[in-house]
Amino acid sequence: MAHAPQIKVPATYMRGGTSKGVFFKLTDLPESAQSPGAARDAFLLRVIGSPDPYGKQTDGMGGATSSTSKTVILSKSTQSHHDVDYLFGQVSIDKPFVDWSGNCGNLTAAVGSFAVSNGLVDADRIPENGIAIVRIWQSNIQKTIIAHVPITNGEVQETGDFELDGVTFPAAEVQVEFLDPADGEGAMFPTGNLVDELVVPEVGTLKATMINAGIPTIFINAADIGYTGTELQEAINSDDRALAMFETIRAYGAVKMGLIESVGEAASRQHTPKVAFVAEPIDYVSSSGKSIVKSDVDLLVRALSMGKLHHAMMGTAAVAIGIAAAIPGTLVNLAAGGGERQAVRFGHPSGTLKVGAEALEQGGQWVAKKASMSRSARVLMEGSVCVPSDSFSD
Repeated sequence: MAHAPQIKVPATYMRGGTSKGVFFKLTDLPESAQSPGAARDAFLLRVIGSPDPYGKQTDGMGGATSSTSKTVILSKSTQSHHDVDYLFGQVSIDKPFVDWSGNCGNLTAAVGSFAVSNGLVDADRIPENGIAIVRIWQSNIQKTIIAHVPITNGEVQETGDFELDGVTFPAAEVQVEFLDPADGEGAMFPTGNLVDELVVPEVGTLKATMINAGIPTIFINAADIGYTGTELQEAINSDDRALAMFETIRAYGAVKMGLIESVGEAASRQHTPKVAFVAEPIDYVSSSGKSIVKSDVDLLVRALSMGKLHHAMMGTAAVAIGIAAAIPGTLVNLAAGGGERQAVRFGHPSGTLKVGAEALEQGGQWVAKKASMSRSARVLMEGSVCVPSDSFSD
């Protein structure tokens, strides 16, 4: 019996921040995958190795975590005053779908580097030595992001001495600015409140700050759900009851935020919103064994992504943390000590991260102007990814 052959598709495997993903130029994709739809989703699922009932993604490029089950499609920008269009697909590990509802802030750090190296940025915008300012249009959320990409002798500088907690080796620093980062077209606080009473059956009534900034995020107090804010992955991810509780909180929060109409829809929207819990600083030991003392940070934050506690912090959630911390009265701001601030350093499972943020009140509503942070990025492998030709429609 004859079987369909594999096809080879040009691709680059990159780390951006604390995530990894498979990067494609739009024009390199099979023709049917160049447009949104079932064929594109099927192609990306097969590239990553999903759905995998074993949860390992052994037969694909995915790494069996939310941080490593990611895809990126890039093209020359169709928007004026932008260089590259960036589309992000979060691939489910054990279910047959790709979630296009949000951005990946970590992989954003790699977008600028890829765009420069692959001819998506006009040559006259790339210095021989210095910093290339790459203007990114984030297609999922219709927002502008600016990446400051270091250039040496006309090429992207990837190596350096910048250290990022959650990443083992140092690399070159890439500064990323998220402009007007409120997600979506509605209010940054969709309920109109900085703090809500969120009623969650079988969990209770929780104080919650629900914000659309960077990515829709539900913040709750760690103490209200029996945690300290110092938890590492094993404490949460090995506890099925805890994971079910967080998913229930996420579903009811999504309804209250107006992202879905019923809790049953949450299962088909895994990427957003995120759930995070916050606490005032106390000493703890990070997952690498590094001691974090309470004077090192303004607050502690733990966040879940795709149903699991993240090993560090999602870049988009870091934007939400920074913006929420800048607004007096949110749970994030209160955990950080209250008052006005333009930057916050928070503790996460792998260490610490500083985020700058600007927010102001206009006409009785808070508006996010900008959030910024430093990440790093590096090409891990480039060439072609092989996919069975009958795994998608072409």
